[in-house]
Amino acid sequence: MNLVTLLPFIVLIGAMFLMTRSAKKKQQAAAQMRNEMTPGTGVRTIGGMYATVKELGDDTVTLEVAPGVHAIYAKNSIGAVLEDEEYNRIVHGVVADAENDTPVVADDASSLTGTPKADLTKHEDEAPKLDLGKKEGPVDEPGDEPKDGKADGEAGAK
Repeated sequence: MNLVTLLPFIVLIGAMFLMTRSAKKKQQAAAQMRNEMTPGTGVRTIGGMYATVKELGDDTVTLEVAPGVHAIYAKNSIGAVLEDEEYNRIVHGVVADAENDTPVVADDASSLTGTPKADLTKHEDEAPKLDLGKKEGPVDEPGDEPKDGKADGEAGAK
């Protein structure tokens, strides 16, 4: 046989090998993550439920889904093992210490330029005008026909 006729088959077999190899790596990483679980660890199931590990079995894990509520799940149903900080942030709403966070920066540059945010030339009781994108000009009377012969809402109306 000619090498040119065998080349597509060789490429196909190589692609299949690479795909199965990456899938095996992902499975091994997931199994290693599940083996690192200990009682008290926060986890997320593949269904998106957050819980705390209470007991570990060979193929099962007992999760505390709410205080005093325990459920038995298969180990394969654990999607992620979470760190304590991340679990507390998501489940309990506990935010990390402020000293570890990045400094707060204003969303605009007005604090950097020294110019005031508000327009001080207006009176306090005067509300700012809103620009709704309409141009000032003569208002069409209800009986007036549009220039192109099409009304608002019709196909091709401008």
